[in-house]
Amino acid sequence: MASRKPQSAGLLLFRGHATDLEVLLGHPGGPFWQNKDDGAWSIPKGLIGADEAPLSAARREFAEETGHDPEGPFLPLGEARQPGGKVVQAWAVEGDWDAALIRSNTFEMEWPPRSGRRRAFPEIDRAAWFAVADARRKILKGQAIFVDRLLEALAEGR
Repeated sequence: MASRKPQSAGLLLFRGHATDLEVLLGHPGGPFWQNKDDGAWSIPKGLIGADEAPLSAARREFAEETGHDPEGPFLPLGEARQPGGKVVQAWAVEGDWDAALIRSNTFEMEWPPRSGRRRAFPEIDRAAWFAVADARRKILKGQAIFVDRLLEALAEGR
């Protein structure tokens, strides 16, 4: 039996409408991303557990990475294969939240490399609201399609 490639799921929180639409993106924590900005931000997302429904994983990951648990309804934005091959499934949810309140879980890694010391870093070191044009510049290339799909869904009145 072939092993299934890991899949991730996430939420794209949005507020406003057509002309003043904003989306919430998270900036990844850790030393690799520290000095990266344009093309580095992401929707809060993470791996789907073996027996976990994708939307449940998206909601869990959003809460773990931001400290906020938005209420639905959740609008499916489909899936997108990322440049590295991972598949991400996303949902949009409307809500307003103060990004300054972010409380992210952490991960550990050896830092500096080959130092033998382990340090903890937040999965997301900051979150911010972006207008659509700015979001397209800030978001990882493989996730920009979720912003476009949100715009299409809102234009269709979904």
